[in-house]
Amino acid sequence: APERSPLFSACVADALTPVLQQLGPDAVFMEIGGGSGAFAETCLAKLLANDALPARYAILEPSADLRERQRERLGRSLIPPVFELVEWLDGPPEEKWNGVLFANEVIDALPVHRFLMRDGEPRELHVAVDAEGRFIDVEREADTMLTAAVAALQQDLLAPLPEGYRSEILPQLPWWIDAVCGQLVAGLAIFVDYGYPRREYYLPQRDDGTLICHYHHRAHGDALRWPGLQDITSFVDFTALALAGTHARLPLAGFNAQASFLIAAGILDMVEEATQLSEIERYRLAQEVKRLTLPGEMGERFKLMSFARAIDHVPEAFTSYDQSRRL
Repeated sequence: APERSPLFSACVADALTPVLQQLGPDAVFMEIGGGSGAFAETCLAKLLANDALPARYAILEPSADLRERQRERLGRSLIPPVFELVEWLDGPPEEKWNGVLFANEVIDALPVHRFLMRDGEPRELHVAVDAEGRFIDVEREADTMLTAAVAALQQDLLAPLPEGYRSEILPQLPWWIDAVCGQLVAGLAIFVDYGYPRREYYLPQRDDGTLICHYHHRAHGDALRWPGLQDITSFVDFTALALAGTHARLPLAGFNAQASFLIAAGILDMVEEATQLSEIERYRLAQEVKRLTLPGEMGERFKLMSFARAIDHVPEAFTSYDQSRRL
């Protein structure tokens, strides 16, 4: 979304402004996975306009190449006093901190386990090499962690997963959430991603899981087709994310569709107030709003889940049209 339109980042900044102001001058804004730097660029400019700049803007980015691209972009677009607030982290902060954590399309990029149901028990799908040197899927006995994780998720389903059912699961998610949020004393943690609540994720008809690959704008489900050349991802089980957050002592604050969040955060007002733009530019903004909010675009497919710890008030943009009951 930040790559599609700066309106997304501006809405997030506006929604988080009262939280940062409430937390005071020592508040930190931590973005996980900064991408091209588009989100940070717009967010910091909007926070400056809102008089809500954090003490530090930390980007947790493991890629050296992306770090350099982010550094170049932000150094070029931000005024020096704002750019000086930006720092790059190799790992989650080890000291206590107050502020906001923001992760856009991060959970879907975490490595998942693929499993297959056999005689009521999960088998794990591994990758092997056949006699001709090609990668192939093979079934192996699931370890204790995977077996326990599948058993736990089935307790939330209306019926056991049927024979031959394939899907994905991320049993390490609670430990990951605890690692990135464990030192947060007071603030808000925001996760934006595509996915489903658990009972929709593991529907009987979704019997080959949600794994999807992208190669040259072509989507398919064969993770072994072009090894090393394609993007491999899977959808997010938002029930698992909610449980992981609460396991890390982060109270769930809200779960809503991207469209609901953006409308509550004032995206339509931003377009209406852009009176200085030409008709062509206003039309372009209107098209961006459609891409971000329409159900057939990103509006319903992407969800926003927020967790709050030790803050007086969670902004309504994060709690409006709450869909937590679906979890």
